[in-house]
Amino acid sequence: MTSVFSKIIAGDLPGTFLWEDELCVVFMSINPVEKGHALLVPKLEIDHWLDAPEDLQTHLMKIARIIGKAQQKAFKPNRVGLVIAGFEVPHLHIHLIPAYTMESLNFTDIPQTASTQDLDEAAGQIKYYL
Repeated sequence: MTSVFSKIIAGDLPGTFLWEDELCVVFMSINPVEKGHALLVPKLEIDHWLDAPEDLQTHLMKIARIIGKAQQKAFKPNRVGLVIAGFEVPHLHIHLIPAYTMESLNFTDIPQTASTQDLDEAAGQIKYYL
């Protein structure tokens, strides 16, 4: 079954993209826990990160570093959190979250879906530094 992320990658569902290359994409989370929360997703549908080929894992970490550095410059957080949970969507994805405290990485009380305007604004701030 095609994941919601594959539908976003294919353009069948909207997404606010920051990055795309031959192996992966990065787009803004529609349910951000902090402003600037992005999702790094391989194009290949893989459920669990342990099942991803090692070369793909290496590539994803390289891209996570690029995006994280841009988030750091854009939002000036204390840290950029990197979370691989995999419970929400059965398609490997890495959360890249500007984090000010540990509470910034709390997924239990996620606010409602962000507006397109908010996502575009945050994406523009990140893209400025890419």
